[in-house]
Amino acid sequence: MKQIKIADGIHMLSMNVEDMLFEGIWEIANGVTLNSYIVKGEKTAIIDGVIGWDGVPETLYKNLGEIDVNPEDIDYLIVNHMEPDHSGWIENFKKINDDFTIICTDKAAKLINSFYGDGEKIKVVKEGDTLDLGKGKKLSFHPVPNVHWPDTMYTYESDTKTLFSCDMYGAFGRMNEHHFDDEMTSEEVDFFENEGIRYFSNVMGTFAPMVEKAIKKSKEFDINIIAPGHGPVYRQNPEKIIDDYTRFCKYSSGYGKKEITILWGSMYGMTAKAVDFAEKVLEREGVKVNKLEMPLESESEMIATVFKSAGVIIAAPTYEYKMFPPVAAAIEELGRKKVTNKAAFRFGSYGWSGGAERELTEIIEKSRMKWDFVETVEFEGCPNEEDLNKVETGVLKLLEKAEEKIEGKIKEKAV
Repeated sequence: MKQIKIADGIHMLSMNVEDMLFEGIWEIANGVTLNSYIVKGEKTAIIDGVIGWDGVPETLYKNLGEIDVNPEDIDYLIVNHMEPDHSGWIENFKKINDDFTIICTDKAAKLINSFYGDGEKIKVVKEGDTLDLGKGKKLSFHPVPNVHWPDTMYTYESDTKTLFSCDMYGAFGRMNEHHFDDEMTSEEVDFFENEGIRYFSNVMGTFAPMVEKAIKKSKEFDINIIAPGHGPVYRQNPEKIIDDYTRFCKYSSGYGKKEITILWGSMYGMTAKAVDFAEKVLEREGVKVNKLEMPLESESEMIATVFKSAGVIIAAPTYEYKMFPPVAAAIEELGRKKVTNKAAFRFGSYGWSGGAERELTEIIEKSRMKWDFVETVEFEGCPNEEDLNKVETGVLKLLEKAEEKIEGKIKEKAV
């Protein structure tokens, strides 16, 4: 665990976590940071816990001692969000200090009792409530429900103008030596762009409308620093991560980068031949192509890649009168994550019977995805020259639809 000063009287405790599934689901190939914060005035508060702590008292004493904080003197535990990657340390902490007050929303208070038992000293806060720690350190609390649990809130420190945003404005990805936006190299900026997209699409995407409300609320504060629960701290240009999250919300509703993702599967290579052909057409047209073969690709990567693309090609054969199951399952998950309004085109082979198209329609309609489809191309067995010509026509029509959804159009639509 690292201790990093982010402002006068405020330190971040951060550690990298790897070899885990985030929320028990999402593969995080590049790890993730867990960030908690110490705010010290005359009294001391921990914001969002020290989940990386191993539970051994001496470890916590050593880590906090380096920033002149005695764990026994901590007065407040501020729980912005009850998910155990932020709150799971509470039980161990009670072994060191059983005289503290938990600050949280009413919905979080119920979860604290459910998760960790009764008997905690809890102070429920609502919009605008404050806590004066002394020496100029004054915290205020601002619920942002369903970002991404109903209990979530912001904590704002008015002296340093720091917004502790918990999961909001976070990203996957490990941090090494650089923890601040003004320290990062261009490669690290690109890295956290991609990891931010993966994080948003995997964790926050379902709740994009509520995230938009939280963005609006964050703009009400005078912010010098945004300090999230995962990923870098933004102290030079906090507006950047706000703009990024605004853009990611647009990706949820159909916009994307100038990329086409081919979401595909093939039993015996016949649909795969048309996939290879479509890829050549896209490359000829100067469009970046992402190929995701299911079920070989992880769900985390699949969702993130489709999410950020302006257009999607679904290439899947009929299998037992339905769509090739790994591709159907992928689309179901995209529906669960509310990835809507994408420009799309499907092609695929069949043998003695079709059926894939019918199941695709059922999934799209059931999840209210509202994808804008080019006419489907199906072929019996291996695609012939005529079939490939139809695939080419479909790809070009898809590009026309996707042109209106590339991210550059986001600002144009807003004007």
